[in-house]
Amino acid sequence: MLSHLTEKPLASWRGKDRHEGRILDTLTVIFRSGGCSWNRCRMCGYRHERYQDLAGAELAERIIRQVRWVKENFSDDDYQLVKVFTSGSFFDAGEVPPIARDAVAEAFRGKALIVETRPEYVEADGVREFREEIDTGMHAVPLTIAMGLETTDDLIREKCIDKGFTYADFLRAAETAHAAGAGVKAYLLMKPPFLTEREARDDMIRSIRDLAPLVESISMNLCTVQSRTEVERLWREHAYRPPYLWSVLDVLIQSPVHVFCDPVGGGQMRGPHNCGACDSPIVKGIADYSLNNDAGLLRALAEMECGCKEEWEFVLEQEEPYCMPLTR
Repeated sequence: MLSHLTEKPLASWRGKDRHEGRILDTLTVIFRSGGCSWNRCRMCGYRHERYQDLAGAELAERIIRQVRWVKENFSDDDYQLVKVFTSGSFFDAGEVPPIARDAVAEAFRGKALIVETRPEYVEADGVREFREEIDTGMHAVPLTIAMGLETTDDLIREKCIDKGFTYADFLRAAETAHAAGAGVKAYLLMKPPFLTEREARDDMIRSIRDLAPLVESISMNLCTVQSRTEVERLWREHAYRPPYLWSVLDVLIQSPVHVFCDPVGGGQMRGPHNCGACDSPIVKGIADYSLNNDAGLLRALAEMECGCKEEWEFVLEQEEPYCMPLTR
């Protein structure tokens, strides 16, 4: 028999997100789970945030406790959209047991949900059942399946990120999710390790154009240096630099669709940054653009004058794989 205890998730917060053309109040929750089955991505620090040696009923109970904590600490009236993250894949039964998934569905029934998973766990029956559990007719697309594709280039995904699946795997999962009545969101990663600034920018531009006709939404995550990761080791050895904010603006301006981008760690050495003097208005502008889709704001930011813009242009032109990065 399940207890009535609660347990605080890894993180939870309220915010606002643009969803289906509207700005909605959002609740984001990162649940501690059984852990990602792949557990090898070079930039991911969540591999360390997992329950060790728990499985079955005990694992389900611990996740359900977290769901109860969320329900007790956030009013249902304060949000319409819920973004659910775990250490890896929401639809992996070994990481989130079915009874725990049912608890999530019951807790957030009537809300629009975005849940993240690896493509190998996207199966039609599981997606359809979960969608039906949360659907009350309040939202045209009550469930969105989010997948960390990172790039449409298989070589970059394998060698720079070690993601463990192919673009074809993602396309199959997206087709399955659509057939089961769910929307699809693709996460892309701006500047994984081993790419020059120019290669990273061009990869994002190409990937966005590839995905634009295939998914309902695209979110570009800007690579940050998380603790106890391979990216951190490279960064400490001066072999990795997070992306310039100028590059982020360049990608978003050239995008044929609205791309979401939350510049986490923006302006800090471990996150996307320029020189420090111009970072703050650009970080704020990128976050504002994610909500209001005002391309004019991006162009105005890109036209700002700052001495580091010449440095960025030099890096784009001169940085080569055998000598990168040229700057910190």
